[in-house]
Amino acid sequence: MIEKIWFEHHPLGWLLGPLLWPLSLIFRAVSRSRKQAYLSGNKASYRAPVPVIVVGNITAGGNGKTPVVIWLVERLQKLGYKPGVVSRGYGGKAPEYPLILEKATPEHYSGDEPKLIYKRTGAPVAVDPIRADAVKALIERREVDLIITDDGLQHYALQRDIEIVVVDGQRRFGNQKFIPAGPLREGLDRLQDVDFIITNGGDAQPGEISFRLKPSMAVNMVTGEEKKVSELRKLVAIAGIGHPPRFFSTLEELGADVIRAQGFADHQDFKPEELTELATQGEHLIMTEKDAVKCDSFARENWWYLPVSADFSADDEDKLLKKITGYRKEYGPSSA
Repeated sequence: MIEKIWFEHHPLGWLLGPLLWPLSLIFRAVSRSRKQAYLSGNKASYRAPVPVIVVGNITAGGNGKTPVVIWLVERLQKLGYKPGVVSRGYGGKAPEYPLILEKATPEHYSGDEPKLIYKRTGAPVAVDPIRADAVKALIERREVDLIITDDGLQHYALQRDIEIVVVDGQRRFGNQKFIPAGPLREGLDRLQDVDFIITNGGDAQPGEISFRLKPSMAVNMVTGEEKKVSELRKLVAIAGIGHPPRFFSTLEELGADVIRAQGFADHQDFKPEELTELATQGEHLIMTEKDAVKCDSFARENWWYLPVSADFSADDEDKLLKKITGYRKEYGPSSA
C-alpha cells in the first residue's frame, strides 16, 4: 500500500498525510545533517587505495540497480580488470562481518542480491553493514583493482570516485516526498552532483543514459534446462522484488501463458510450502533470478527462473567504461 501512496497518488495518502509529513521532515533533516557531518570532516570517512564506483539511487524500492552492477562487473572483467563488489547485504544476517562470499555461502547470510552478483559474475563479493570494512577485506586479499558498491549512495562513510544513479524510467520519483511520505532518500538536487543518471525503461530525460532489462531463456532450477518462456504452459509467476509488476510485464511481452501472478515484498523470505502450494495452481512456477537464489535448496523440477541483463547502446556503454577506466589509470599500477 505504501508504494501506491508514493507512486500512484492513492487517496489513503491524503488521510495519512498529517502523520507521514512530519516524519518525512525529520527524515530529511537527519539525512542532510548526517551527510554534512561526513562532507565537513566532523565524521571520518574511508578513502580506498583503488577507485570506488557507487551504483545507487535516491529512492527506496527496486529500479534495476543490481543488473547494472552485474553488467559493469562483466564488462570490466572482459577488459582485464579485477572488480570487486561490496554490499550491505540487505535481508541477510551473517555470523560475523565482513563476510566474503564463497560458493557454499548461504543466501540468508549474504542477502539475495550479493549472492546473485557472485553467482553470475564470479567476482569477489564482500558484505558488511559498514561498507568500508567490506572494501578493506577485499583489498587485504589483494584480489581487486577497483570496487563497485551495490547501493550505498547515501553511505558517506565510504568515499567514492564515481556515482551512478539508477532511475525507474516509468515511476521516476513518485510524489517527490521524503520517506515515509514518499520514496525519496535524498532530494532531487542530489542528481546534480552525480556522474551518471541511467534510466531503466520509460523515456530518458536530457542528460540521462537509458538502458533496458533484456531477458534471456528461462532456466530450470533443478536440471538447468533452458527454454523460451512462451513454450512453458500455465505459468504461475512470482516476484519478490522492489516492483513486481515489471517482472510480470516482461513475461507478458515474451508471450508467456501466465495464469496467476503473485507479487511479494522485496527480499521476501520464501517458505517452501508456500511456493509448493502456489505451483500446484499451474503446470510451472517461474520467478526472477534474484528470487531463485533463495529457493535453490528446495526447488522442484517444474520451477524456473528468468535471467535479465542490462542492455546499453554502444555509445552509452563507451561513456560509462571510459570514465571508470580513466580513474583506474589515475590511481596508477595496482598491487592486486
